[in-house]
Amino acid sequence: MLRPILIFLSTLLLWALAAQLNHALAPWRVYVFLGSLAITLPALTFSLRPGLLASFLGGLVFDAEAPIPFGTHALLFALTHVVVFNLRDRVPRDDTLSRVVIALFANLGLFLVFSFTQVARSPAPASLWPRLFADLACSQLVLALIAPWFFALQTRALALVTEETNPSRYA
Repeated sequence: MLRPILIFLSTLLLWALAAQLNHALAPWRVYVFLGSLAITLPALTFSLRPGLLASFLGGLVFDAEAPIPFGTHALLFALTHVVVFNLRDRVPRDDTLSRVVIALFANLGLFLVFSFTQVARSPAPASLWPRLFADLACSQLVLALIAPWFFALQTRALALVTEETNPSRYA
């Protein structure tokens, strides 16, 4: 139970950093979405239930400040978790580069689903697409840059818990 809590805390840190980044980018009207980072490591390394719990809780954190119905992020994060979890045996999952690529594809999927569901509410949907593509490009670039650091943070936090709960493992 401690492992999903650590992933949740790292997701909380990610959410806070992304919020600060989005605040700094607001004058340029650019938004960065990094939701797939909350899903990738739990989906690739945990069993289904603890990983799904961590992803769902991460979605609730992202829902807290989003101007969409509460629970949308949580539901889509859980669905994305299940998809990545079912594909994890077909991809190398211990390599940082493959984790980054999986996170990029998951982020692309999540971004497009959010975009398509929210564009329909706009009075002029066609005018939003150039901005959405710019946001997607910035999101993917930032994700590719920070994903190795974030995965290392999560992995190290999980390793500390493993060492603490099972000291004879490394003896």
